[in-house]
Amino acid sequence: MSRLKSLLTAKRLLRSRIVWIVTLVVIGVSLRIFFEFQKIQKEPMISWTKSQSADCAVVLTGAGGRVREGFDLLANQNVKKLIISGVYPNALLREIMPVLHFYGALNENDIVLDRRSETTYGNAQQSIPIVEALKCRDILLVTSRTHMYRAYRTFHASFPENISIQKHPVVSNRYEPLFFEVLAEALKSLFYSLWAY
Repeated sequence: MSRLKSLLTAKRLLRSRIVWIVTLVVIGVSLRIFFEFQKIQKEPMISWTKSQSADCAVVLTGAGGRVREGFDLLANQNVKKLIISGVYPNALLREIMPVLHFYGALNENDIVLDRRSETTYGNAQQSIPIVEALKCRDILLVTSRTHMYRAYRTFHASFPENISIQKHPVVSNRYEPLFFEVLAEALKSLFYSLWAY
C-alpha cells in the first residue's frame, strides 16, 4: 500500500512539474512575442524625415509601394544601382514596373533582378553576391515599415561588416499597421530569431 502511495505521489509530482514547465515556456514565448510586437510597432519612418543616399538600394518585393520607392530612389539619384530581390522567375522588368517609361532616362543596366530568393533570409543571402559584384559600400534596405525590423536584423546578421545597411521603410497600406499584421510579423520575427539572427 505504501508503495502504491509513493507511486501516486511521484506521478502527481511529475505532472505538476510538467504543468509548471509548460506554463513557464508559454509565459516565456508570450513575453518574447510581446517584445517583438513592440519593436515592430515602434519602427520609425526614417525615410519620411531624412533624405538618404547610398551606392545601392535593395528592394524586397511583397507589399505595395516598395518597388516604386526603389525606382524613385534610382530616378532621383539617391542610389546608383537598384536590386529588386524576390522577383518571380519569369517576370520581366516592364511587368514589374509598367510605368517605367515615365521615369525618363533610367538605364536598365542599373537595375538587377534577383529571381532566386523566396524568403527574407533568401533575400539577404542572394543579395550579398550582387551587392559585392556591384561594389556597393552601403545599401538602402527598402521594405515595408512592418517588415523592416525582421528584414534589417536578417540582413545585418548576413552581410559582411564592411557594407553599411540603412533602413528605408515605406508605408504599404496605412501608416499605423493593423494589430494582426504586426502580430503575424512578430511571430515570424520570433521564428527568425532562433536561426537567422
